[in-house]
Amino acid sequence: MPQPQQPLADAVRSLMDRARADLADLVAFPSVADPRQFPVEECEKAARWVADAFAAEGLTNIRLLDTPDGTQSVYGELPGPAGAPTVLLYSHYDVQPPLDEDAWLSPAFELTERDGRWYGRGAADCKGNILMHLTALRALRQVDGGYPVGLKVIVEGSEEQGTGGLERYAEAHPELLTADAIVIGDTGNFAPGLPTVTASLRGMTVVDVSVRTLAGNLHSGAFGGAAPDALQALVKVLASLHDENGDVAVAGLAADQSWSGVQYPDEQFRADAKVLDGVALTGTGTVADRLWARPSVTVLGIDAPPVIGATSSVQASAKASVSLRVPPGMDTAAAQEALVAHLESRVPFGAQITVERQGNGAAFSADTSGPAYEAMGEAMAEAFGTPMVASGEGGSIPLCNTLRTLYPQAEIILIGVEEPTTQIHAVNESVDPLELERMALTEALFLRRYAELRSV
Repeated sequence: MPQPQQPLADAVRSLMDRARADLADLVAFPSVADPRQFPVEECEKAARWVADAFAAEGLTNIRLLDTPDGTQSVYGELPGPAGAPTVLLYSHYDVQPPLDEDAWLSPAFELTERDGRWYGRGAADCKGNILMHLTALRALRQVDGGYPVGLKVIVEGSEEQGTGGLERYAEAHPELLTADAIVIGDTGNFAPGLPTVTASLRGMTVVDVSVRTLAGNLHSGAFGGAAPDALQALVKVLASLHDENGDVAVAGLAADQSWSGVQYPDEQFRADAKVLDGVALTGTGTVADRLWARPSVTVLGIDAPPVIGATSSVQASAKASVSLRVPPGMDTAAAQEALVAHLESRVPFGAQITVERQGNGAAFSADTSGPAYEAMGEAMAEAFGTPMVASGEGGSIPLCNTLRTLYPQAEIILIGVEEPTTQIHAVNESVDPLELERMALTEALFLRRYAELRSV
């Protein structure tokens, strides 16, 4: 493998202390885009920090875009040399809530170094990817004195909430994000040290299902055994979503597709997912089949009495949020309707059921045959010393399909600092600083190489 161009590699390495300090500043904002959980001012402060950071790297026309969902996205741009292509860099500054803060080994919103990793909510997803972009740009300015391409930057403020604010804004202002190549900084490598582009994403739909059986709760001693229990009915409905092997058992949703790309060995997955000893994996087929080629259903939450404080009552009502991940090639809207029909048909006791549709995000499959992918492959090989691989991603980034619809000529590449041990969306999220360093170098090398390929 070719060695990375040393001055650029040295520049990125020299910038890592600054990257850590900046990431600490950014992680300190509890920028959860849900005012029911955290003050909206924290998101506003994070947006301003991001805007100032990119302005300091020479981007102009920096703006905070008020998107239709009530959040703000950060935009900036800088024209490139004559004839140079334009590259759009994407990430998001909003984060998942910290979940059980008592389970964090260090404060969720305080970047903490431990065992060579940097811990904090958003350290990887996705504030670490913002620092990937910033560090790449800083290294190019330090070594080259500027950028070889035209640049646009968009940093979203509500990606984790899935409320679609940036998608709707882009549809109303299609000229804003037009580019020759779009680098989505919101995924990561298949394994630490293995440079990876994400070639496909599953789509997602969420429904809320409510079950009612009684006018009000009843004493379980006086009425239990005959009175229909809404919580029991809901549990039966949810249990019907999978068969005895753990495969999705919703009529109309094929669950036998195969993944032909890089495979995910069972033992590696067990270690990455921290599956407890003796607990079997769910579903059939390879792990890659289950994660990247087939649908999956997850119960995200249940409204029911907590154990502490529970009374001896038959429950009159219960509610759950159910997520359905949809692979490329499966229509998300049709899949949602199949899920709704299944839930409505499986409720026992003649219980009253209401299913509320919460929106859809389509699956995404990238075209990896263009010059931007060629440039990214060469950049990753230089930065990591090993060839680039392509993998799938079980998660969803609905913006990708919006961008593909608006800009069909643009190549869309998904990369990032995340890898299986980062524990995004979980407690004790972290980022490996070496992974951040190598990905920042990758992006800097990519911008150089892509400009060269497009000028030929």
